[in-house]
Amino acid sequence: MTTRILLATRSPGKLRELLPLFADAGIEAVSLDAAGIVETSEEEHLEEFETFEENALAKARWFFARSGGLAVVADDSGLEVAHLNGAPGVRTKRWSGRTDLTGQPLDDANNAALIKALAGVADRRAKYVCVAAYVDGGAERTFRGETSGRITHAPSGDGGFGYDPYFLSDELGVTFGEADRTTKERVSHRGRAFSQLVSALRRG
Repeated sequence: MTTRILLATRSPGKLRELLPLFADAGIEAVSLDAAGIVETSEEEHLEEFETFEENALAKARWFFARSGGLAVVADDSGLEVAHLNGAPGVRTKRWSGRTDLTGQPLDDANNAALIKALAGVADRRAKYVCVAAYVDGGAERTFRGETSGRITHAPSGDGGFGYDPYFLSDELGVTFGEADRTTKERVSHRGRAFSQLVSALRRG
């Protein structure tokens, strides 16, 4: 079993969710900062494909070339809203068009753009999608997870990140912003995708 991997994300929210998941499985996940991989402007152009699978693999391949031989895990995740014909989709992180923002200010801008796009709309069905990719120089694999819900009119909860306070989970009956990490992981798109990946690594 692979016991040490590079977790290729700059997102503090994703790190908070994923590091414990790998630790619980006995796999050491190393962050990009811990591995000494300095952020560059090239990273902004890794996810320019039209599918989550292509984006996740592109990111994993790029970081594997800089990992010093460590196996790499990366993902691409997004929100698909029925009324918006699946948008924001692969452009979830950049939905607002605010390339000048990062972190919570960017999340706030994206959420504001989403709520504006759904103003007066009754059909607020949505789903989160995550594709996790694994690359080790010899093998490449992807794992897909999905979870359904609806977009609320106002935020609830201060947990999670991104659109979580507006995503009312069908399975939990609360928003992802209200759910604790363990509960969210059980049904979330990211939890489902990465649980499959971890299980595959444990099987060898």
